[in-house]
Amino acid sequence: MRSIWKGHIQFSLVTIPVRIYNAVDREETIRFNQLHKEDNGPVGYDKKCKRCGKTLTAEEIEKGYQFEPDQYVIVSSEDLAKIKLKSTKVIEIQGFIDAGEVEALLYEAPYFAGPDGTIATKTYSLLSQALKTSGKAGIGKVVLRDREEILLIAPLDGGLVLHKLRRPTELRKLDDVPQIEKREVNKDELKLSISLVESMTANLKDLDLTDHYSEALRELVEAKIAGKEVVSAPEEVKPVVDIMTALKQSIERTKAQKKPMEKARGEKKQAVEVKPAKRRKQIA
Repeated sequence: MRSIWKGHIQFSLVTIPVRIYNAVDREETIRFNQLHKEDNGPVGYDKKCKRCGKTLTAEEIEKGYQFEPDQYVIVSSEDLAKIKLKSTKVIEIQGFIDAGEVEALLYEAPYFAGPDGTIATKTYSLLSQALKTSGKAGIGKVVLRDREEILLIAPLDGGLVLHKLRRPTELRKLDDVPQIEKREVNKDELKLSISLVESMTANLKDLDLTDHYSEALRELVEAKIAGKEVVSAPEEVKPVVDIMTALKQSIERTKAQKKPMEKARGEKKQAVEVKPAKRRKQIA
């Protein structure tokens, strides 16, 4: 199994070198290539034929499945229309399950579903409320982009959200990831690790999930447009510390960061309690 990214996982002062691997096996998926109708040349992202170099219109592009190097079978929209599956037009719920049964790795993409017309709103709302009250989610299938997909149908804010799911057979085995060893951990290190995790516990809405890379990329592009030289900041070299020292220092730093916030919240609460008392005195 080949890695696609190499770097570190870091929480507070604890750093873990890691590699990232694709968890989904795409080899079994049928993928169509865009081809130039005139000479069957592959079409690039710029909509140019890689064989003749011509810039193509949508009418000049067709779909082809590559079964051998440079050998394609052409599949037209008329061919696809001959595939008669109920799921091309209907999402039939096959059963209802507890959403917790679905592994996180199986979730692929979310979609919103809305009622089509005022007549549909009653049954739409009924299904949403039934799923919310029962704590269940529906499982069905639909054909999207030349493939029959598995959908999980769940309630969300009075409506319905559809989660496209991967098939369990698409997932690779974690055992295939190199260098994973099941080994006993030091009890003291484990105790400190749990303490650090608990001290860093937060709500998802309070975490900074901004796409800083896109912001930096936009600044880089704007700088190049303005003719400015792009200078990269030197990478910070962090000292190597043993795991126990890193854990202890991390817990101390996290506690120190939380103290000013707790103090500020306490002062604010006290001010609110005093204010009503002053008002009562003025009225008397």
